[in-house]
Amino acid sequence: MNPLLLDFPTEFETDRLLIRMPLAGDGAVTCESINTSLPELKPWMPFAQKEQTIEETEINIRQGYINFLNRTDLRLLVFKKDTGEFIASSGLHRINWDIPKFEIGYWIDTRYSGQGYMTEAVEGITAFAVRELKARRVEIRCDSRNVKSRAIPERLGFTLEGILKNESISVDGELRDTCVFAKVF
Repeated sequence: MNPLLLDFPTEFETDRLLIRMPLAGDGAVTCESINTSLPELKPWMPFAQKEQTIEETEINIRQGYINFLNRTDLRLLVFKKDTGEFIASSGLHRINWDIPKFEIGYWIDTRYSGQGYMTEAVEGITAFAVRELKARRVEIRCDSRNVKSRAIPERLGFTLEGILKNESISVDGELRDTCVFAKVF
């Protein structure tokens, strides 16, 4: 089936979070969150190598919206359910609809780190992928040195299937080992 014909929710909730597709106008809060978190994001995220502008971030958000509608990448924004505050960006990436298989990526605003929000979001996104998208495989890939990022799949019972040595180049230009975590259904 052509993924454009798939109907599924564009938002869902967990205990503390509202998780939804990006919408026009989300650029300002996302930009502010990125810029606040640059010191923590910079070692791991290519987009965090310089301060973002609202315009750049809004363009990125709108591209995420288009990709969501096209079903080529399902970016998801994470908000506190009780206050509506933006706290993180995540999503289902590198999609193979034939399996179906997805990779979850994520980053969190530093001000909300260490409170279990990202673990809750990833758990909710995994459940969404299985329930709504009939996922048979969900992966999380991260730099082997990124201890905080590695802790999330470990906490959620993902299996470390392997560490790919010299698999890519990190943002500082060094060779990077990539951990591949997965859950199969």
